[in-house]
Amino acid sequence: MMKKVSRLLIFCCILTMTLTTGCSPKKNIRANPHTVADRRTADMAEIDKDIATEIKENLRDDEEMRRFAHVNVAVYNGAVLLTGEAMNEAVKIQIVEMVRVVKHVKMVHDNLIVDYPSDNLSRSNDHRIAQNLRQALTQIHDLPNFDPSLIKIVVEQSSVYLMGRVHRNEGTVVINVVRLEPDIRQLVTVFEYID
Repeated sequence: MMKKVSRLLIFCCILTMTLTTGCSPKKNIRANPHTVADRRTADMAEIDKDIATEIKENLRDDEEMRRFAHVNVAVYNGAVLLTGEAMNEAVKIQIVEMVRVVKHVKMVHDNLIVDYPSDNLSRSNDHRIAQNLRQALTQIHDLPNFDPSLIKIVVEQSSVYLMGRVHRNEGTVVINVVRLEPDIRQLVTVFEYID
């Protein structure tokens, strides 16, 4: 009797492990609710990630850049958006030139301003604005095949920058939604239109 109970217990354990971990070589194909929509190829998305990493490392490794600039780097489909502050024109030019020579950079959108680097209060406000805008974009339901994660939002000193590969009608709707945010100072689009 004990052997039967032991075998049954072992069988139940094996069955439970199989059901919870799976024994099939097939991957779980259920959609991940946190997956980001993207109209770039997987290769291009990886190249963009590499570009951003290299630029950030170059900025971090340069002591002058660390001391005299605050730079945000956003990359989408080979286009680099630079926002933030540089203490003087020479530092700003040096940053832009540093970015232009990075492999696979197609264009540089230079939106750096000559000013003291922003403080934590300003950056916190920018973060709040960006969160509000991401939430507002989730309310767009009348565009077929539109996902809010298609839009990259960058906020610096209350100026909003929008990036992504979008259809013109999507871009228009997104711009109109973003304009409703009361705390933005300026709206700049660097969309790549696909129609």
